[in-house]
Amino acid sequence: MNEYKLWLEEENLDEELKKELQKMTESEIEDAFFKHLSFGTAGARQVMGPGINRFNIYTVKRLALGYAKYIKLISKSNNRSVAISYDNRINSRLFAYTCARVLAAEGIKTFITKELRPTPYLSYMVRHFNCDGGIMITASHNPKEYNGFKAYDHTGAQLVPTFANKLTKEIDKINNYFYIQERLSDLIVEIDETFDALYLSEVKKIELRDLKKPHKFVYSPLHGTGSTLMPKLMKDVGYKFYFNEKEMINDGAFPYTKSSNPEDLLAYENSLKIAKEIDAVAVLVTDPDADRLGLMVKHEGEYVFLNGNQTASLEAYYILSTLKEKNKLPKDGIIYMSNVTTPLLKYISKAFNVELKEVLTGFKYIGEQIEKTNKTYLFGAEESYGSLIKPFVRDKDAIQAVLFLSEMITYYLEKGLTLYDVLLHLYKEYATYSEQTFSITYKGIKGAKQIEKIMKHFRRKPLLIDGEVLSYYEDYVDGVKVKEGKKEKLDFDYANMIKFYYESGHEIILRPSGTEPKIKIYLYIKDENLDKANKKLTKIRKIIERIIKEI
Repeated sequence: MNEYKLWLEEENLDEELKKELQKMTESEIEDAFFKHLSFGTAGARQVMGPGINRFNIYTVKRLALGYAKYIKLISKSNNRSVAISYDNRINSRLFAYTCARVLAAEGIKTFITKELRPTPYLSYMVRHFNCDGGIMITASHNPKEYNGFKAYDHTGAQLVPTFANKLTKEIDKINNYFYIQERLSDLIVEIDETFDALYLSEVKKIELRDLKKPHKFVYSPLHGTGSTLMPKLMKDVGYKFYFNEKEMINDGAFPYTKSSNPEDLLAYENSLKIAKEIDAVAVLVTDPDADRLGLMVKHEGEYVFLNGNQTASLEAYYILSTLKEKNKLPKDGIIYMSNVTTPLLKYISKAFNVELKEVLTGFKYIGEQIEKTNKTYLFGAEESYGSLIKPFVRDKDAIQAVLFLSEMITYYLEKGLTLYDVLLHLYKEYATYSEQTFSITYKGIKGAKQIEKIMKHFRRKPLLIDGEVLSYYEDYVDGVKVKEGKKEKLDFDYANMIKFYYESGHEIILRPSGTEPKIKIYLYIKDENLDKANKKLTKIRKIIERIIKEI
């Protein structure tokens, strides 16, 4: 309550925020002030509003100043610089330019986009301008009430914990939110739309085949940044794209879509209507900062939703099979995936004799590995619709993914196959998995404690399921693999996650979300065919939900 009073009595507090403060209930005050805004899996992300645990102009200035101090700490350059961009969300542009002015006051040059641009575009800017880091103002796929701050390193990848912890220490040193200096300066360099051509020229190089392009596609950016690049790209490469014009409008209120998350079927509702009217072969949807792509494909007269695991498996298979066909599959090739992604990728990689490396959740770990190795990068993916075809950026890139999936769909249709046909082939050829990620939300202080309680429960009592034999489990807090009571050290950094492996091939994972107040459960259920696997998944999910409810 002390922090609340300080904010309420602060003479420099924005009047609108002060009015919001005065209307807050006791529980709302507690949630907004019980801790400082913190970094998670993908930077800092929170509901907008007054308070130290909310996203507002003052918490943004604190993050920006902390980031400036961090850049000074890690960079020995006399000409330090940072790239900045932002999405369509309410206040995103204001927050981005505020960051630029705070950095300018600290003597750091910034390259900031005059208009909103995608997250992968920001990553490309960092690399192109040889910056010391980057800032992306976005809350990705979160609801419209949220905004966020993604922090990048000099390679264009998000900060891994070693460096995120250093950044956090610098932020924690800043106790006063209201007297952080800003400066208008020639250190702030605006980047206009002429820079688009440089990024898009790299995107166009990812194509593996020269194809005729007779098919119709429907695309929506869900009011986000994809609208700034997709019309230019598709005009240049020649695919017949029909744009959901209402959702091409950049708007942080997301007025024409029921969801800003491509994992949610509601996000496809309007685009699906257009697809049916024009007989399109697919609907492609990118999230607001255009780092993740969702997909529905037409199969036997119906539009079928493909999840992020299925899309990643199809992308990997297409890359490997095409390169093999052309005798261009490198002996030192490598694929990366987060360790909450489908096991099917392991089977596909093994079949092509290609190394697959698992990393912790968060594409920053894939970016880190790309930088560390001399092996030939082939593909990287995570289950939540994030993939990277070519590593000229070091974050998920849905602009690349839209072009690449369009090529894949077109190629297979030439062969008389839909993407769903190809997916069924992968199940038959390699392994059949029913995959599902579900979340349970626990808000506020009590919610955070309940999530902690659930994780502790499963560490004490590993997940036993009737009819299934638990082979072993991995606890990423202690960094150990536990099999028959014996412990082996894992070659992974700390993460609040538990992963259970069963003799049947099932994999079940529990981890708190790094960006939202929820616990996430990942189910990978293997069986001889998809129908059996789906039924088994439904049964196992009910068992897990019952156990969690009783904790």
